[in-house]
Amino acid sequence: MSTEVHASESASVRSLLAPLIAIVVGMFMVILDTTAVNVAIPVLADDLHSSLSLIQWTITGYSLAQAVVIPMAGWFSDRFGAKQTFVLSIILFTVGSILCAFAGTAEQLIAFRIVQGLGGGMVMPIAFAMTYRISPPESVGKIMGMMGVPVLLAPALGPVVSGYLVDYVNWQWIFLINIPVGIAGVIMSVLSLPNLPKKASAPLDYAGIALAPFAFGGLSYGLSEAGEGWSSAKTIVGLAVGAVAMVLFVVLELRKREPLLELRVFRSMQFTRGIIVQWVMQFTMFGLIFAIPYFMQRLMGMSAFEAGLWTLPQALASATMMPLSGRLFDRIGARPLVVGGLILITAGAYLFSLIDPSDSPWLFLAPRALIGFGMGMSFIALNTHLIQTAPKELVGKVTSLTSAAQQVFGSFAIAGLTTLLVSRTNHYANQGEKPVPDAMAHAFHNAYILIAIFAAAGLLLAITLRRPAKEQTAQPTIVMDAGH
Repeated sequence: MSTEVHASESASVRSLLAPLIAIVVGMFMVILDTTAVNVAIPVLADDLHSSLSLIQWTITGYSLAQAVVIPMAGWFSDRFGAKQTFVLSIILFTVGSILCAFAGTAEQLIAFRIVQGLGGGMVMPIAFAMTYRISPPESVGKIMGMMGVPVLLAPALGPVVSGYLVDYVNWQWIFLINIPVGIAGVIMSVLSLPNLPKKASAPLDYAGIALAPFAFGGLSYGLSEAGEGWSSAKTIVGLAVGAVAMVLFVVLELRKREPLLELRVFRSMQFTRGIIVQWVMQFTMFGLIFAIPYFMQRLMGMSAFEAGLWTLPQALASATMMPLSGRLFDRIGARPLVVGGLILITAGAYLFSLIDPSDSPWLFLAPRALIGFGMGMSFIALNTHLIQTAPKELVGKVTSLTSAAQQVFGSFAIAGLTTLLVSRTNHYANQGEKPVPDAMAHAFHNAYILIAIFAAAGLLLAITLRRPAKEQTAQPTIVMDAGH
């Protein structure tokens, strides 16, 4: 009997091979590009004659665009069909990639990266939802586990592939390489993905869609312009617009029956504590992913490819720890894993602050590994904890909220750290230090210390997490995170 069941499961998986490959191709392309631009920032700044404060918006704008469309993925799938929405998302991402490759100014590249983000933001949630719906019940766990592979591999390969293209071809190929992959993904999706039945869709939250970019983008813009001083007009206007839009967004979302982001989950104090810890971790990860390659290239003289290779120890450590964390979660709950992970992350961030430009790059190995082990230990545990502690009637809305929030806080991290680096470099230069490398290295040390302080604050809050009295049955949920 068991042999027959095993044969039936194998046959089921084989019959889904073509649609699963199509889904993986689309996912892999989008996730790869999420981390690919980070190591190219110094080259982009030089080639497009841009400042760090401006060029960082190629990452920030992409993240914010994703944050806006992630919550809309379910509505579009219900209204137009999951297959159709998935195909159109890949097409929009591919068109955005073509436009990025031919950008002539930093402003054009930022605008086209936003187009990319609008397309790529829906790919991940729709991909996992489709995979779940087409998988036979007896094989769901196995198939969803297989789909997690590109989530782990693509972010690790992105900086390596990007670094090679930047050094040995040109930066435009970071985006041009998406064209054949995107075309293949569209053809495979059209031919192999099933037409899943559409569902009745709730009214779209147009007010939320209109306010979200002003709220998230305004705050990010204000933070990024603070390098000129907190009293500068751009900073004040950006923060003011962002704050007003954020207040209006929260008030309207709480009154909506079907909001863009379900904020009523914050009624659970355990959920609220957990998601704040997640925001801290996201700030930490995006900050390090952005800062370290720039430090390696600008101050240590590494090529983009060399800087990209140094992301592998962190990715491998995370991939090693994540399956173990998933097994431990059922036995010990989220708190020990999240606390242990944040201890490692705090230690890793602090160790980065001790590295000088003249030191051996091998000094990055230990902190990179600590960060990777820490994220792998805590990532799935924290995501599952959030599902289990949300009000039962709102559990289905948690993934959209957490996924969008991760992108928003990633953008805040990059904007805020850019401001810190610019302002502290100017501060130390005015005190007589040589701008490069001395003043800039000093500023980077300040940034790493700030990240370590954030992680330590998250650690203190993580200690207060408790297991729910009656845990809901929930599989660890994989959501898109650029740090993995």
